[in-house]
Amino acid sequence: MSVHVLYTAKACATGGRDGRAVSDDGNLDVNLTTPKELGGSGAAGVNPEQLFAAAYSSCFLNHILYVANQNGPKVPLDATVTASVGVGPRSEGGFGIEVKLAVSLPGLPPSDADTLMRLADMLCPYSHALRGNVTVRLVVV
Repeated sequence: MSVHVLYTAKACATGGRDGRAVSDDGNLDVNLTTPKELGGSGAAGVNPEQLFAAAYSSCFLNHILYVANQNGPKVPLDATVTASVGVGPRSEGGFGIEVKLAVSLPGLPPSDADTLMRLADMLCPYSHALRGNVTVRLVVV
Protein backbone atom coordinates (compact mmCIF):
# COMPACT_ATOMS: atom_id res chain seq x y z
CA MET A 1 0.00 0.00 0.00
CA SER A 2 1.32 3.43 -0.87
CA VAL A 3 0.32 6.83 0.41
CA HIS A 4 0.40 10.04 -1.59
CA VAL A 5 1.72 12.29 1.20
CA LEU A 6 0.21 15.78 1.22
CA TYR A 7 1.59 16.93 4.56
CA THR A 8 4.29 15.71 6.94
CA ALA A 9 4.34 16.63 10.62
CA LYS A 10 7.69 16.61 12.36
CA ALA A 11 8.45 16.78 16.07
CA CYS A 12 11.49 16.03 18.16
CA ALA A 13 11.43 14.62 21.69
CA THR A 14 14.22 14.81 24.24
CA GLY A 15 14.34 13.22 27.68
CA GLY A 16 11.77 10.47 26.98
CA ARG A 17 8.62 10.56 29.10
CA ASP A 18 10.17 13.18 31.39
CA GLY A 19 11.41 15.57 28.76
CA ARG A 20 10.09 17.87 26.08
CA ALA A 21 8.54 17.57 22.62
CA VAL A 22 8.73 20.34 20.04
CA SER A 23 7.41 20.50 16.48
CA ASP A 24 9.70 21.76 13.76
CA ASP A 25 7.56 24.89 13.32
CA GLY A 26 7.49 25.59 17.09
CA ASN A 27 3.68 25.52 17.31
CA LEU A 28 3.83 22.48 19.59
CA ASP A 29 6.16 22.80 22.55
CA VAL A 30 5.22 20.69 25.54
CA ASN A 31 6.83 19.48 28.72
CA LEU A 32 6.45 15.73 29.11
CA THR A 33 5.92 13.93 32.38
CA THR A 34 5.29 10.34 33.39
CA PRO A 35 1.97 9.71 35.17
CA LYS A 36 2.14 8.38 38.73
CA GLU A 37 0.38 5.20 37.52
CA LEU A 38 3.44 4.46 35.38
CA GLY A 39 5.94 5.22 38.13
CA GLY A 40 6.37 8.92 37.47
CA SER A 41 6.11 11.94 39.74
CA GLY A 42 2.83 13.13 38.26
CA ALA A 43 4.35 16.59 37.81
CA ALA A 44 2.71 19.15 35.52
CA GLY A 45 3.06 18.25 31.87
CA VAL A 46 1.54 15.98 29.25
CA ASN A 47 2.27 12.42 28.27
CA PRO A 48 2.31 10.59 24.93
CA GLU A 49 -1.08 8.98 25.58
CA GLN A 50 -2.70 12.40 26.05
CA LEU A 51 -1.12 13.67 22.85
CA PHE A 52 -2.31 10.58 20.98
CA ALA A 53 -5.83 10.91 22.44
CA ALA A 54 -6.01 14.54 21.30
CA ALA A 55 -4.74 13.71 17.82
CA TYR A 56 -7.00 10.69 17.28
CA SER A 57 -10.16 12.34 18.62
CA SER A 58 -9.73 15.48 16.50
CA CYS A 59 -8.94 13.51 13.34
CA PHE A 60 -11.87 11.14 13.90
CA LEU A 61 -14.32 14.02 14.45
CA ASN A 62 -13.05 15.66 11.28
CA HIS A 63 -13.91 12.48 9.37
CA ILE A 64 -17.40 12.40 10.90
CA LEU A 65 -17.86 15.96 9.61
CA TYR A 66 -16.52 14.95 6.20
CA VAL A 67 -18.88 11.97 5.89
CA ALA A 68 -21.86 14.06 7.01
CA ASN A 69 -21.03 16.76 4.46
CA GLN A 70 -21.07 14.19 1.65
CA ASN A 71 -24.71 13.15 2.08
CA GLY A 72 -25.37 12.55 5.74
CA PRO A 73 -27.32 14.31 8.44
CA LYS A 74 -26.17 17.71 9.68
CA VAL A 75 -23.69 17.32 12.55
CA PRO A 76 -24.46 19.55 15.56
CA LEU A 77 -21.95 22.27 16.45
CA ASP A 78 -21.45 20.72 19.89
CA ALA A 79 -20.42 17.32 18.49
CA THR A 80 -17.47 15.76 20.28
CA VAL A 81 -15.23 12.73 20.14
CA THR A 82 -13.50 11.80 23.38
CA ALA A 83 -10.58 9.39 23.09
CA SER A 84 -9.49 7.37 26.11
CA VAL A 85 -6.06 5.82 25.58
CA GLY A 86 -4.95 3.18 28.08
CA VAL A 87 -1.39 1.89 28.34
CA GLY A 88 -0.01 -1.09 30.18
CA PRO A 89 2.03 -4.28 29.97
CA ARG A 90 1.06 -6.87 27.35
CA SER A 91 0.83 -10.58 28.20
CA GLU A 92 3.25 -11.20 25.30
CA GLY A 93 5.79 -8.77 26.77
CA GLY A 94 6.42 -5.09 26.31
CA PHE A 95 3.71 -2.47 26.55
CA GLY A 96 0.59 -1.83 24.50
CA ILE A 97 -2.31 0.56 24.23
CA GLU A 98 -6.07 0.26 23.91
CA VAL A 99 -8.44 2.98 22.79
CA LYS A 100 -12.06 3.92 23.32
CA LEU A 101 -13.67 6.59 21.13
CA ALA A 102 -16.86 8.04 22.60
CA VAL A 103 -18.81 9.92 19.94
CA SER A 104 -21.40 12.49 21.01
CA LEU A 105 -23.71 13.87 18.32
CA PRO A 106 -26.48 15.59 20.29
CA GLY A 107 -29.85 15.67 18.60
CA LEU A 108 -29.10 12.96 16.04
CA PRO A 109 -30.92 9.63 16.22
CA PRO A 110 -28.58 6.93 17.56
CA SER A 111 -28.74 5.01 14.27
CA ASP A 112 -27.55 8.09 12.31
CA ALA A 113 -24.77 8.74 14.82
CA ASP A 114 -23.68 5.10 14.62
CA THR A 115 -23.62 5.20 10.81
CA LEU A 116 -21.50 8.36 10.76
CA MET A 117 -19.14 6.87 13.34
CA ARG A 118 -18.69 3.62 11.37
CA LEU A 119 -18.09 5.47 8.09
CA ALA A 120 -15.57 7.81 9.73
CA ASP A 121 -13.76 4.78 11.13
CA MET A 122 -13.26 3.50 7.58
CA LEU A 123 -11.65 6.81 6.49
CA CYS A 124 -9.63 8.04 9.48
CA PRO A 125 -5.88 7.44 9.04
CA TYR A 126 -5.46 6.77 12.78
CA SER A 127 -8.12 4.05 12.57
CA HIS A 128 -6.32 2.57 9.56
CA ALA A 129 -3.01 2.55 11.42
CA LEU A 130 -4.46 0.84 14.48
CA ARG A 131 -6.79 -1.68 12.79
CA GLY A 132 -5.61 -5.21 13.52
CA ASN A 133 -2.96 -3.97 15.97
CA VAL A 134 -4.81 -2.17 18.76
CA THR A 135 -8.20 -2.76 20.33
CA VAL A 136 -10.39 0.26 19.52
CA ARG A 137 -13.92 0.41 20.95
CA LEU A 138 -16.32 2.79 19.21
CA VAL A 139 -19.37 3.96 21.17
CA VAL A 140 -22.09 6.54 20.65
CA VAL A 141 -22.85 8.41 23.87
